[in-house]
Amino acid sequence: MKRRASIALTAAEEAQYLREAKTIILCTIDPKGYPHAVAMWFDVDPDGSVLMTTYGKSQKVRNLQRNPKVTLLAESGLAYEKLKGVMVRGRAEVLEDLERCTQLLVRIHVKMGGESLPGLEDAIRERARKRVIVRIVPEHTSSWDHGKLGGGY
Repeated sequence: MKRRASIALTAAEEAQYLREAKTIILCTIDPKGYPHAVAMWFDVDPDGSVLMTTYGKSQKVRNLQRNPKVTLLAESGLAYEKLKGVMVRGRAEVLEDLERCTQLLVRIHVKMGGESLPGLEDAIRERARKRVIVRIVPEHTSSWDHGKLGGGY
């Protein structure tokens, strides 16, 4: 247990890692009880909730309507000593709000390296009409940074 604790990220490190991550894996439970894992673009609200958008009729939304429990995973590192990640467990809520969805899509667009050009919000609003927000409130996090081992692995 001591070694596990030695590689955990602090709360501030977890928050920064999630803010900087580009993609997160969203795991819901499908109708047959299997995990349904999909890569999602996302953003983190100042309150720590994780926000993403998807089509309102998507499989993940149907899964969440049956069971709001989710796991999120953000990870990086191609070599053992570089492995780093945050796993979040929580409950998701599906929000239907065109303006909030539009604003979130703009935030994600900019986060992913896009420019905020004139007319962007109007163009994105058209896409947002069929979309919903998925908001996950973290209940428990686990994290790791193998770089903290200092080569002692």
